[in-house]
Amino acid sequence: MKHTVVLIPGDGIGPEVTAAARQVLDASGVKIDWLERHAGVAALEHGSDSLLPASTTDAILEHKLAMKGPCTTPIAGGFSSVNVALRKQLKLYGAIRPIRNIDGITTRYSDVDCVIVRENTEGLYSGIENVITEGVVTSLKVATERACRRIATFAFEYARERGRKKVTAFHKANIMKLSDGLFIRCAREVHENYSEIEYDEVIIDAGCMKVVSDPTQFDIILCENLYGDLMSDLCAGLVGGLGVTPGANIGESAAVFEAVHGTAPDIAGRGIANPLAMIMSSVMMLNHIATTRNDASAKAAAERIKVAYNQAILAGEKTGDLGGHLNTQQFADAIIRRL
Repeated sequence: MKHTVVLIPGDGIGPEVTAAARQVLDASGVKIDWLERHAGVAALEHGSDSLLPASTTDAILEHKLAMKGPCTTPIAGGFSSVNVALRKQLKLYGAIRPIRNIDGITTRYSDVDCVIVRENTEGLYSGIENVITEGVVTSLKVATERACRRIATFAFEYARERGRKKVTAFHKANIMKLSDGLFIRCAREVHENYSEIEYDEVIIDAGCMKVVSDPTQFDIILCENLYGDLMSDLCAGLVGGLGVTPGANIGESAAVFEAVHGTAPDIAGRGIANPLAMIMSSVMMLNHIATTRNDASAKAAAERIKVAYNQAILAGEKTGDLGGHLNTQQFADAIIRRL
């Protein structure tokens, strides 16, 4: 079975890490036709007057799958976030960010294996801001019952499908009684249909302390948009940083897979960027293909790639940010040899 995947190289280190991930996928034997499109600063450099051209979003909606490198949104200049725009336009309401220890990457924590599930479309990231008077600005936090219930169902379905045991909702309903209150009310009501899965709630500030004290007490962490963004980076720090943290954005009509890290312009073009998070995100994409399109070959390829990068890292074949000596291409080659 062959699949068309929209490839968005991005900018900064994006083209380097997406090229490495593409090489690994091609070497795995899975059949993919790549359709390159652009977003972010790269779109402007290719002649678009938009950070998110219609040709890019139309291609993703047509083919349902995209692998995306990090994209820069210019500061000032009237541009809104390309990542926020992509998630809104494609209705990618559910973000999944797995956090786990990898043997061969030393951190102060062990046995970390949790998943951040983040609502992707509203909250403070709705971008509704107003100048009330000189020196006074308001930012509106949006919460709808539809979105809250949808992301809660998404989290519990993910737990059921993956054999996860517990969902913990992080919130600030003690202060934001209506918006966060709606979020946890919906989570409680959805939980009634998943009685085999444990459910609890933690106030976000106390939750941050609990996570850094003992992250192994968490399984799936369910968050609204802003909290999910913060928790993703905090939890990445437990297992080695953003270079080992993959991500997926799932909607009803499309799915986009991307590393959590940014464009790292200070090392762009030097060939030393760590492509692991992008490769891990591509494994998530293959698992998604296997589930949604009943393609056993994609599932097998995903497992081979995962075994290969785990073996490479355990053998000390790592990029410099992880304490190794390999550059981007050498790390990709180390994985491909093991395939």
